[in-house]
Amino acid sequence: MNHHGGGHRRKQYRGADDYDSHDRRRDTFDTPEQKLRKTIINLGEVDPVQELPRLASDIRAANEAATAAGGPAIPAITEGFRIGVTEQPFKIPYYAALLRLLHDPPAEAEENPPTDGSPTLGKQVLEDFWKGFQTFLDKLAWREIRLCIQFFAHCTMAGLVSSQTMFELFRSFTAVLQEFGVSHGRAMKAALSAAEGLMIAGPIMSKSGADVTEIITAISDYSESMTGSKNIVQPVVRLHEQSSTIEHADELLDSAIAALYVLKSSDFAQTADSFPQPYVEYPEFGSPPFELPSVLVPPEVIELDGLTTEAGEDAQVKKEEWPAYFVRLFDNDVTPDPTTPSGYAIRSAILDILDVFEVNRKECARLLLEYPKWTLHGTFKPRPGAPEQEPVPEKNWQLENSIIEITLGSIFLLPESTYRSIYYIALITEICKLSPQTVGPAVGKSIRKLYTLLSDGLDVEVAHRFAEWFSVHMSNFGFAWVWKEWAPDVSLSARHPKRRFVRKALEYEIRLSYFDRILKTLPEAMQTPEAQCMPEEAPGPEYDYDDPSKPYHDAAQSLLSLLRGRTKAEDVVSHLDSLKNSISETAEGNVNVSTVVRNIAVQSLLHIGNRSFSHFLNAIERYLPLLRNIASGGGAGATGGSNLEARLDILNAVANYWKRVRNMVVIVFDKLMQYQIVDPPDVVSWAFAYGGALTGAVGKSTFDSFQWDVLKGALDKANGRVTIARKKVTALRKEADDTAARAIATEGAAMEVDAEAKPDVMHASESPALTNALKAFATLTREQKAVLARTLDGFVGYLVAEGDANPTAAEVIAEKSWHNRINWNEVQWGTWETWCWFRHFCRAYSPYLRNYTQSLEEASLTKIGPSDPAVDLFKKTWNIATGQDV
Repeated sequence: MNHHGGGHRRKQYRGADDYDSHDRRRDTFDTPEQKLRKTIINLGEVDPVQELPRLASDIRAANEAATAAGGPAIPAITEGFRIGVTEQPFKIPYYAALLRLLHDPPAEAEENPPTDGSPTLGKQVLEDFWKGFQTFLDKLAWREIRLCIQFFAHCTMAGLVSSQTMFELFRSFTAVLQEFGVSHGRAMKAALSAAEGLMIAGPIMSKSGADVTEIITAISDYSESMTGSKNIVQPVVRLHEQSSTIEHADELLDSAIAALYVLKSSDFAQTADSFPQPYVEYPEFGSPPFELPSVLVPPEVIELDGLTTEAGEDAQVKKEEWPAYFVRLFDNDVTPDPTTPSGYAIRSAILDILDVFEVNRKECARLLLEYPKWTLHGTFKPRPGAPEQEPVPEKNWQLENSIIEITLGSIFLLPESTYRSIYYIALITEICKLSPQTVGPAVGKSIRKLYTLLSDGLDVEVAHRFAEWFSVHMSNFGFAWVWKEWAPDVSLSARHPKRRFVRKALEYEIRLSYFDRILKTLPEAMQTPEAQCMPEEAPGPEYDYDDPSKPYHDAAQSLLSLLRGRTKAEDVVSHLDSLKNSISETAEGNVNVSTVVRNIAVQSLLHIGNRSFSHFLNAIERYLPLLRNIASGGGAGATGGSNLEARLDILNAVANYWKRVRNMVVIVFDKLMQYQIVDPPDVVSWAFAYGGALTGAVGKSTFDSFQWDVLKGALDKANGRVTIARKKVTALRKEADDTAARAIATEGAAMEVDAEAKPDVMHASESPALTNALKAFATLTREQKAVLARTLDGFVGYLVAEGDANPTAAEVIAEKSWHNRINWNEVQWGTWETWCWFRHFCRAYSPYLRNYTQSLEEASLTKIGPSDPAVDLFKKTWNIATGQDV
């Protein structure tokens, strides 16, 4: 009550009129230009076809009012079109229809047309829109470029744009495919821009006599040249096949080419059945069409930083872009076939919605479910409760299944998805919340199909992401899954992909909930230790020295007391020396006393910090000197040095302590690298030498997802350090050059006064800060190369090393063996998994591998044994990744 009274008194004190006027000043009002822009952007809130004439009339009226007030509204109108086209691509056909209406004279001018030759409102907007397209082109904003070309293609069909100049625009983009050394990312975006525009404008191109075959052939020839690259990014693996076509998946550019050939075979008659054309009912456009100016696609901007590799090439690493394969989960009568014109148009539109609205997943979910509003009649089955419609032959697809299939396909793109997986995962959750009755079954069917594909060659990285999505999705819906469907699969080999998936998914679910809760969701057959689905006990640390009956219990407890008492690091180091001496006196057999003491020290340090992540960081940071001493392998007073055995002992101690919580192993390893207790090459060595033992690997040839997580952490750390160092060198070099330039300019001005004066300017390379940064960059570059070399060595040793040949490596890639995979044992499935992780290493880190191709080959590939199918496949994969075989 006091607040209300106070507010009332304050209003009386200031005066009611003054208070009200103050509130009004806080209100924001849209300007006429802003209102006009919003009106255009909001086209189609009810029915776009019915709204078009009214909206065209409103735009004319607004333009006339603005002209009368002193200036036309063309910029605001054009901006509305530009935003609508590039941020609401599903409305593009309707914006083309709106522009067509703006080309017609207003009703009141039909009897008395203007005689001054002034351009129509629509032509003014189109000319201004083209200027915006030129800006997108100069910036190489590929998404906006592609969507604008779709808009121009629809305008061509509406008679507003010259078909010949539209064809020349397509040729400008296919010319990119002929550029020397063109990157796949640039070529694919240019090719898709031309292909999608041709799908829309093909009918009028065909009538005008344009050689559409030239465009299709140019795109097809480029796609065929990328066959090698396609082999290692397919989501369904056939190690015995070297083909760009595969079941259960299709490549984005190949789908566009296939759709174009279907259209061309019918003389583009199917375009009208694939893309909305609301302008076809309008009277024929009688005025001369707009001539699109000639354009050249600007080259890619390559920033040279002067830091070179061993080959003398620029060291700037550019992300490698690969062919984009999408997993297919449903039959063509359930979801559209993307190799057909209608199917490709739908997938392209849904992908654009996923891309544009990544910033707002709730809005994205709503628009996806409303997408049928913008498609041709009969494209999708009506929603429950909607009026029944006559089904359209070869269409009538299920919207929810289509959305889920395309969204999951985006998650599973290799080597990585366009956005982080969590965006797509959260989006699916939002879609389920909006329409659980219809989306839920689609999600369930998708999970079952992916589970089936696990035994048919689903890539290990895709299976990894599948487990992540499955577990997070289950956590959002009460962990409700029908596990009994998969209970019979406990009879499969322990390393069968289905068994691996179940264990990984349950491990993730436990992280998101509790051990006991997840255990209760499983049928009895999957709860037993023999089923190997769940851990034998709840995740948690495992301190080797808790039990008084275990060796070294007393020594560990004495050290634990010092750590809990926050004893100074140097005193703890001295205590470790005394422990080493006392253990040496009582040790029996071939006990490595140093290893024992390191294990006690590291596990004790982790033990005092296991309550939370902050406790762990505090413990690590307080005893960094202790850890550095242990890592150096020295005694009291040691401050550094290099001791690989000591660092591996540290890593083993961490792995043993957290062996029941493997994600903590990855986290602690990352922190140890961050604090430079161990180096990334050490972690790589550990992953191959010891990582498999933590997950029960059978045989040397097994490399699994846990080892990959550890390896990836080391690779990313080394690469990230080089990137940061490069940026620092570039910034310092620029700063030094600017300083030198200013000094030279100052000295030059002084010399004009005193001709005998000599400039005394420190050259940029003599800057102490820059010199130190260059030394650091060189050191980190050597570390990066060592990490990559040890990784390649590890895979060579696992699969094709000379003198240590693994017959299983060649066996599992044989076609006959693959067809008999139902009888594979643990070693064979483990070897297949190792092959797949090697492929993923090559495609995921190819930009870095290409910087050191020669030295890596000299260091690692010379260890490969004589030629056999396994060796040939290994070299083939390596050559594709390093750009030596595309």
